[in-house]
Amino acid sequence: MKTVNNILPSLLLIAVLIMQSCNNDDDNPPIVTNNIIEIAIKTPELTFFVDALKKADGNLIDILTSNGPFTVLAPNNAAFTAFLSSNNYASIDDVPSDVLSELLLNHVISEDLTSSDFSISGSGYKSTNASGVSDNKISIYFNTSGDIEFNNTSKVINGGADINASNGTIHIVDKVITLPSILNHLANNNNFNSLLVALDLADGDLTTLLGSDGPFTIMAPDNAAFTTFLDGTPIGDINTAHLAKVLLNHVLGNVTTSANLMTNGSGYTNTSATGPGMKALSLYYNTSANISFNGISTVTTADIVGTNGVIHAVNAVIGIPTVTTFVTADPNFATLEEALTTLTPGIDFAAILSRIEGSNADGIDPEFTVFAPDNDAFSDLSEIPEETVLIQTILHHIIDESNMTSGDLTPGGNTIVTTLEGDDITITLPGTDTNIGDITDGSGNGGIGITAVDIQAGNGVVHILDTVLIPDTKN
Repeated sequence: MKTVNNILPSLLLIAVLIMQSCNNDDDNPPIVTNNIIEIAIKTPELTFFVDALKKADGNLIDILTSNGPFTVLAPNNAAFTAFLSSNNYASIDDVPSDVLSELLLNHVISEDLTSSDFSISGSGYKSTNASGVSDNKISIYFNTSGDIEFNNTSKVINGGADINASNGTIHIVDKVITLPSILNHLANNNNFNSLLVALDLADGDLTTLLGSDGPFTIMAPDNAAFTTFLDGTPIGDINTAHLAKVLLNHVLGNVTTSANLMTNGSGYTNTSATGPGMKALSLYYNTSANISFNGISTVTTADIVGTNGVIHAVNAVIGIPTVTTFVTADPNFATLEEALTTLTPGIDFAAILSRIEGSNADGIDPEFTVFAPDNDAFSDLSEIPEETVLIQTILHHIIDESNMTSGDLTPGGNTIVTTLEGDDITITLPGTDTNIGDITDGSGNGGIGITAVDIQAGNGVVHILDTVLIPDTKN
């Protein structure tokens, strides 16, 4: 019995040490030493993938052997077989090496993303290493509402997720993911279904347009934005010519990323929609907080890059702007907006400058040419005039039934026009110093600077002034 008693403590000590050793093993899982390429070579389902990496331009084998980190969406052999067949290639060797390189890079993300990382986000976009429009990196859409799926076409196969490598993670997928155009991106994301329907219904074959070479930048309203815009009206009941104009007001004929907008700061650009005289409509963008357009539509997802352009998802449809739209949207017109509204309750200037139809009872009809003083111009006044005088002052800045752009003015000379107030103003090109043009107002004050021109609305045009025009107070 004494011998048993002496052995028992030793056995208990050994048991504790064994348990601690097991716990330590759990805390320190085996270190993965094989990189992405080494694992792919050892995986029978990825034979074609490895062959493609070897043939492609760009030393992709070396890249995916480097430190990374990378997430590789690796198409299995069946995926490559289907891709080759659908594109009339007999083998990997028939695919041009430069095309193959970009195709494969569209499966590589420079982050280490597990299936849990995708699932936590639910859906969204990541940048691949493929080059899209203007050398921006192509975006890829992921959705985890069912299986993990990429670009609405390629799913992670059963047992193919989360293959750990020393320099990242491999997910084996069942389809080759081709490079998307912006139209493909819209089709891949169900949040843009209403936009796709609108593009199909509108005049002008806009679907074909956005599938062309571009380049384009699209402000893409989501389904909720269209629901608000339609306000219960079936989209099929919307005039198709007007619908086309509204949609083209979301399209720029260039590549404008969010970084471009932030670098430029708030300002104006032109859309593919046209207004009076077939002039391109202007679009105001504000970058002071989130990027917004015309004061009504905010970017919710920026920089969805395709082969022929970039998409910014927005939360509101950007309707055809009026003069009032720009006065309201642009903070540089804050004092002018106040003058048109709260300081002149006797006349609804905001409604007048929103008119799109003629034959109004007061005889004030679009289109309008508005010379708009900025905030600094109003600050230079000793005081804001009382309402009666202010109304006449505002009318001295407006010409009705005229969409007078800078191109309509006399070059190297004077253009005399009559304002709604009744006095003439004289516009002189070119202007002095840095002015685009100079104005002499009804009181004879000269050298008033036109600092920006041709902000084109659907019902008129705005030119920015550095000084408030004063009408002739003697008549």
